[in-house]
Amino acid sequence: MSPLRLPGPPHRVKDPHRLIAESGADLEGHGLKRTMGLFQLVCFGVGAVVGTGIFVGLSDSVAEAGPAVVVSFVLAAVTCVFTAFSFAELGSAIPVSGSSYSFAYATLGERLAFLVGWCLLLEYGVSVSAVAVGWSQYVNELLDSLFGHQLPAALSAGPADGGVINLPAVIVVMMAATLLVRGVRESAGATAAMAVLKLTVLALFCVIAFTAFERGNLAPFAVHGAGGVTAGASLAFFSYIGFDAITTAGEEVKNPRRNIPLAIMICIGLVTLLYCAVALAAIGALGPDAVSDKPAALSLVVDQVTGSSVGGGIIAFGAVVAIASVVLAVMYGQTRILMSMSRDGLVPRVFERVSPRTATPVANTWIVAVVFAVPAAFSSLGMVVNLTTIGTLATMVAVNAAVLVLRRRNPEVRGSFRVPLYPLSPIAGIGFCVYLMYGTGWTTWVQFAVFLAAGALVYALYGHRRSRLARS
Repeated sequence: MSPLRLPGPPHRVKDPHRLIAESGADLEGHGLKRTMGLFQLVCFGVGAVVGTGIFVGLSDSVAEAGPAVVVSFVLAAVTCVFTAFSFAELGSAIPVSGSSYSFAYATLGERLAFLVGWCLLLEYGVSVSAVAVGWSQYVNELLDSLFGHQLPAALSAGPADGGVINLPAVIVVMMAATLLVRGVRESAGATAAMAVLKLTVLALFCVIAFTAFERGNLAPFAVHGAGGVTAGASLAFFSYIGFDAITTAGEEVKNPRRNIPLAIMICIGLVTLLYCAVALAAIGALGPDAVSDKPAALSLVVDQVTGSSVGGGIIAFGAVVAIASVVLAVMYGQTRILMSMSRDGLVPRVFERVSPRTATPVANTWIVAVVFAVPAAFSSLGMVVNLTTIGTLATMVAVNAAVLVLRRRNPEVRGSFRVPLYPLSPIAGIGFCVYLMYGTGWTTWVQFAVFLAAGALVYALYGHRRSRLARS
């Protein structure tokens, strides 16, 4: 059957069977080794999600929604759940490294797939910078708790925040790259250990904060009405970014057709319960005004409740570990996306080379580290959160659409998980994503439009001409 054609250049769609065969998805893929089990994969997902969004971004969401931020977290979670169903079906049916990019290539065509990959560069790459900036804030909080001193502002913040260079942000990116090039087994083990530690720290925070819980701190509940809840949900969505990184490990997971959908569902459920508990505990302890727009808000809450800096120091230590694990997991996902795009000829071949000694894409990893250390060093957290969010939501729209197309065009390609309530579930996923995209504001839309235009230009000048699918 000839590929579906649209007006203009050929609408290249990569056959899912070919995609699976080329990646070795049911065997060993392109020199990558299957070393991750279900527990490690869940920890990897939690490691990619729980970090700056809850430790730092909570205060921004509270500023918009007030105590109703709990509803904002639930609304963001519902958006993720519908899309998680689609990710789970596609990850089970097409268990390859490229995540949303590969799913789009097998359903929506090469041009849209490239733009999805371009948005993933925004999601993973820019979020690494944002997460690294948040890590720097808690490093200073930890140093203050331990030694009574912080790093000078010139070395711990970018120009937009009154500094010169954010040195801790650069350091955490380079540390993550060093661990990633050593091997997936080492990276997965470190991520699992850090995930367990940060879950323990957040549980400890809830125990401490709930001892000072006062119901009156939750009134008025929806301070800024429905608009505030929506704006808070758009910001809270940043706290969930990263769960799709689970599907980027498709070629390094044992029994991927079973473990990928299971890990996605477990990760989303666990994270949602945790976020709602943390938000309720923080606001119930001190009230929304004491939490909103405060850096290192969780440490502040514990310090005030206990009357000592020791508890806040423990929270700060947990945040330092938690956010470092996000950098590690998200950088991993970024390198695997670029590897898949490189295999297809859409980005230079250097990104697909795997070291025979470590079975990792070494050059790819160091290029990613250097490129994204730059915005981490010089940008502020607020500058990148909304742009990362809208890029992520755009890829989720594509993933939900990909399920609809795959079911219609290739019904024989199926895995162990099927989206419930089809086709209502993926359609609802698209609707919720567009709703949250609307909440990011018109300036973010303008920035995103410019970013997409740049991606279309790169594809026209490079990817379209060098595509291996076109040459074959």
